[in-house]
Amino acid sequence: MKRFCFYMLLAIAPCGASGYIFAQNVADTVFAADEVAIGEVTIYGVRSKATVRETPPEQTAAREVIPVQTLSGGELQRLSVHSVADAVRYFSGVQIKDYGGIGGLKTVNIRSMGSQHTGVFYDGIELGNAQNGIIDMGRFSLENMESVSLYNGQKSAVLQPAKDFASAGSVYMAARTPEFAGGKKFNIKAGIKGGSFGTVNPAVLWERRLSERVAASFGAEYMYTTGRYRFSYRKKNGYDTTEVRRNGDVRALRMEQGLSGKIEGGEWKTRAYFYGSERGYPGAAVREEPGMFRHQDRQSDASFFMQSSLKKRFGNRYSMLLSAKYAYDYLHYRSDPRLDVTAMYVDNRYRQQEAYFSSAGSIMLFDWWSAGLSADLQYNTLSADLAGFVYPQRYTGLTAATTALHLRRFRLQASVLGTFVSETTRTPDAAAGNRHKYTPAVAAWWRPWKETDLNFRAFYKKIFRMPTMNDLYYTFIGNKDLNPEYTTQYNAGATYAREFGSRWARRMEVQVDAYYNRVTGKIIAMPVSNQFRWTMLNLGLVEIRGVDAALANAWQPGTEWALNTRISYTFQRAQDFTAAANSYHGDQIPYIPLHSGSLVAGGSFRRWGFNYSFIYTGERWNASANIAENREQPWYTHDVSLSHTLTARKKEIRLTAEVNNLLNRQYEVVQCYPMPGTNFYFKITVNI
Repeated sequence: MKRFCFYMLLAIAPCGASGYIFAQNVADTVFAADEVAIGEVTIYGVRSKATVRETPPEQTAAREVIPVQTLSGGELQRLSVHSVADAVRYFSGVQIKDYGGIGGLKTVNIRSMGSQHTGVFYDGIELGNAQNGIIDMGRFSLENMESVSLYNGQKSAVLQPAKDFASAGSVYMAARTPEFAGGKKFNIKAGIKGGSFGTVNPAVLWERRLSERVAASFGAEYMYTTGRYRFSYRKKNGYDTTEVRRNGDVRALRMEQGLSGKIEGGEWKTRAYFYGSERGYPGAAVREEPGMFRHQDRQSDASFFMQSSLKKRFGNRYSMLLSAKYAYDYLHYRSDPRLDVTAMYVDNRYRQQEAYFSSAGSIMLFDWWSAGLSADLQYNTLSADLAGFVYPQRYTGLTAATTALHLRRFRLQASVLGTFVSETTRTPDAAAGNRHKYTPAVAAWWRPWKETDLNFRAFYKKIFRMPTMNDLYYTFIGNKDLNPEYTTQYNAGATYAREFGSRWARRMEVQVDAYYNRVTGKIIAMPVSNQFRWTMLNLGLVEIRGVDAALANAWQPGTEWALNTRISYTFQRAQDFTAAANSYHGDQIPYIPLHSGSLVAGGSFRRWGFNYSFIYTGERWNASANIAENREQPWYTHDVSLSHTLTARKKEIRLTAEVNNLLNRQYEVVQCYPMPGTNFYFKITVNI
């Protein structure tokens, strides 16, 4: 109880400071670091008869202390993708694990540190999963998304919740902000998408201006797909044949309600979100009987959260940010051996609840020096209908102190994050011990020449992830004595940007970052008495050395033409140094390619829009030993789309046709989980 009171004092400290500063009537100033964070997406245009050209999102990356990549606006909508996970594939330094097509689980791994080290934020507040620490990025649609950004390390801002400092890398999703042109009071966007695999995907977005400062929005989307597609595989006797991927059907419903407003010196936002689905998991495509292609596992989900945030400036020197959230998640997993002889009977239900509150404050001490303090409180529960389940509850307090120097051509930011975790269980003496950890981060940015937009940056960060509730408490497997898994990150990079006066070349930007990451105390599952009895252990040392590079260009071939191109490349040497005696000591860790990259080219001509994208993933291994039997072939895909916009009765109608995997490439992101071949979609969208 004393510790909980201590957390409460930390959480309300910035609020108390706001009252004190406000009473002193200190003038307000927006910090340079905060300006960088708010201005992630900047758009400029050259207006012609029917086109407005966007700036590549990387334009603002040159101003960031921490490396950032962003997809936003029209570029995000032009990609032939179904979800946020598909869009994130175009960032350098990212690996997506995709377990088979539209309905498969999709997780994000940044710079080979593991999916649990990736924080996923929606409108500035982190999405949580205390059960397994993984967010399924395939659940989040792009229909209502304004931008998707990826940060290595953390955001380079002073005013942000302590949670923003608590991940090795982060994906930020920003929902669309309602805009009303020409005095309009409402916007309606409705569309339907259909095509291969029996996919039907209607969506609607309604936005209403309630007053000059308040706007509301409601979005809903439904998706159905059979998930059935053909794939090739090689039989044991050596010849190739084809089979149909089964049990990959999905029925999913997403609904969102948003309310936002502006106040003097600030803004506020509230959002309610619901996602429900019923789906099959097609499982691994094993090649032999019994159980060949007969997987029947089913999963039902229901997720709901409501969150609010308030950001306000008091005077010229103090700013405050308050955030709160409640979330409820339900999962029902079923596996019936009467339908699949290789399956073990499973009929489990899991329920998670989360309550979260954050208070952050920042103050401008001098024109060149700012400081901030943030404190978060989080409460998590997990229940399950498993025999012997201990029903854990987790209390987490986080406090971050940060300071930033923002001189004319030099910036320095440093922060310290304190994490305090306490857990209780219904079963006596089953709870893990309390955890108190402090972790630092330092970042610097330097622009040597005023006239040249060449910038150098570097950062160091040490962070950890707590063991998940599954790691600690899963029946017969969990180990309550697990220690946190630590990561240490070093990064050095440069950006160069240039504006051109010619008609053809408008802008170019280059980003290059070299990094070294070290992951220690890796949490893994090990068998003990038999193959049905496993336990979780702290084992493992992984060292990651890599280079991320990106080149973005904006072109204007003619007055009615616009073209943007983006090229990204990643080299990663991620080596396992866990056990010196093992033959695979120093080998590449599973599913991390040495080389990967992407190319995106999109543009417009009059009322026509087009997009081409290419993704390449080099050879990798599906196990710790880098031997021929474990080698996975490189794969690549080509996707194209074409759209046309027309106007009828003051309504804008957009028709889009897309072809994915144009060359019908047969490939697997994860072994025995074949991906779809060539597939087609057609979409019609009406804006009112």
